[in-house]
Amino acid sequence: MTALSTDLPDDRRAKRNVWVLVAAQAILGSQITMIMVIGGLAGQQMAPIICLATLPISMMVFGSMTTAPWLSTVMQNHGRQTGFFIGATGGLIGSMIAAYALTISNFWIFLIGSYMTGIYMSAQGFYRFAATDTASDGYRPKAISYVLAGGLVAALIGPQLVKVTVDLTAVTFLGSYFIAILINLFGMLLFFFLDIPTPAKPQDDAPAGRSRMELLKDPKIMVAIICGMVSYALMTLVMTSTPLAVVGCGFSPGNAADVVSGHVLAMFGPSFFTGHLIVRFGAEKIVSLGLLILAVAGGVALSGVELFHFFVSLILLGVGWNFGFIGATAMLTAAHRPEERGRMQGMNDTIVFGCVTLASLASGGLMNCSGGSAVEGWNAVNLAMAPFLILAGGALIWLTMRPKPA
Repeated sequence: MTALSTDLPDDRRAKRNVWVLVAAQAILGSQITMIMVIGGLAGQQMAPIICLATLPISMMVFGSMTTAPWLSTVMQNHGRQTGFFIGATGGLIGSMIAAYALTISNFWIFLIGSYMTGIYMSAQGFYRFAATDTASDGYRPKAISYVLAGGLVAALIGPQLVKVTVDLTAVTFLGSYFIAILINLFGMLLFFFLDIPTPAKPQDDAPAGRSRMELLKDPKIMVAIICGMVSYALMTLVMTSTPLAVVGCGFSPGNAADVVSGHVLAMFGPSFFTGHLIVRFGAEKIVSLGLLILAVAGGVALSGVELFHFFVSLILLGVGWNFGFIGATAMLTAAHRPEERGRMQGMNDTIVFGCVTLASLASGGLMNCSGGSAVEGWNAVNLAMAPFLILAGGALIWLTMRPKPA
């Protein structure tokens, strides 16, 4: 018994880091759920053209996409802690600029603030990877799931903060951005407790790993990126339009906040057991289940526009994202070597968030400019999911059926 226990990996350090990252996901991450509720609505009241209502959300995601390559390099050279401090600082500056833009009702300055918030969003995307840095192979899927489960608290905090702060000041939504400033100021203190060593400088004779093109030619990596990209982009496509659709169909901003809260709870709630499911059944099967649930979510959304339909479709959308994205992340981490980590993770997030940026921008165009009513716009958003689900599903089937290398 004693001999057997000495063979078990010691994940105590990894578990301490996971708790820090869970707290960061919960506290700092609540600003993202807040902005997902109010970004499009604030954009709608300031935008010169209504089709640009969701452009603030797109700019935030675009900020995340363009930050990922250089932030991954910073983390590779200077450690996760430095990168996460940079992210929280970006969120702080972004909230301050957005608050100023609201006071003068300037849409274009508001976009600059949204872009800066995207720097934080990019850093948050690395929490799941940081959780695996000091974890054993067996603990990695669970570590990813636990960190993303911190989003449960963010799902509760963010939309509820919107409800109590939306009209707190004379300028609508300004109070919400004041709260975001405080969240960044205090949330960044968490990273003083992070204990992840800076990667060692590669020796001259150390393996350099594969180039970006070589990594993309790996079938497992290519399919993992496609599935992660589709899961995240479709979730963003629908969620970005949700507040506009809910309010456009006659419900209140408070109702929209509750729907988004239910959605984000569903995004992160399954994380308590997603890692266990991946270990038991394999990442590919969990990703397949996630894509199927996303398809069902679109079907429910197309079946009606009562508050019940919004709640059910957005909850299913969250669960589908969880299985699809966490499964794809697990596939990706298992397919590259340690010396390829920074290169692979930065490239993955650039590709994923590039598509998410396009999805969030398309969301506003489909919602506001593809029909004469909110119902027609909402239907267009959900119908747009179909070709991308076919792409990801086809890629998974191809990966499963292709001959295994000898």
